[in-house]
Amino acid sequence: MSEQTQEPRALQRVLNDPVSRRRFMGLAGAGGAASLSVLLAACGSDSGTTTESTMSAAPAKSGTEQFGKGDLGILNYALTLEYLETAFYADVIKSGLFKGSDLATIKTFGSQEAQHVAALTAAVKQAGGTPAPKPKAKFPLDSAQSVLKLAGTVENLGAAAYLGQAPNIQSPEVLASALAIHSVEARHASALNTLLGQPITPDGAFAKPADADTVLKSVQPFIVS
Repeated sequence: MSEQTQEPRALQRVLNDPVSRRRFMGLAGAGGAASLSVLLAACGSDSGTTTESTMSAAPAKSGTEQFGKGDLGILNYALTLEYLETAFYADVIKSGLFKGSDLATIKTFGSQEAQHVAALTAAVKQAGGTPAPKPKAKFPLDSAQSVLKLAGTVENLGAAAYLGQAPNIQSPEVLASALAIHSVEARHASALNTLLGQPITPDGAFAKPADADTVLKSVQPFIVS
């Protein structure tokens, strides 16, 4: 078999196998060189089966166990973050700080976050779980510029949070849903980064993931006890 034939088949194995795909994605968040090494290793093997080391790898703790076990905990963790984002945009809309096209964009972002809440709520119920309770939140809305900065922080954090959980997700369906939301969060972040005069991709060619502990500590100041 030619080298050209081996490489597409090996790449397809990585994409089709959920465990290999999660590992590849997790390393992509950690750095491009690590991701490339995984891909090259896969392309160098002509075996049609997953390697023993990949199959035996136990999923690491996600840091979301307080929200439930396994994927259910990750879903409820994501739902909690989406509650906060939805509440943030609702408060910004009510603040009167934005008009015209700026307000229209904020309304669009808020509507999309609300759709994320609905989708994650349905996913939790479908998995046989109880959706996480909606936290009470309060955000500093002092000026239009400070709100934009906070929005940028929130959206960049949201994108990093989903990326941080990708390697921990067991279900291919949950992983696909998380990535679909992650993409939207990242696009929101890029739009806000542009408005703020920041780099569209602040981490460069490879986005950096954020673990649950980091994310939850970051949003804690906005949660009212």
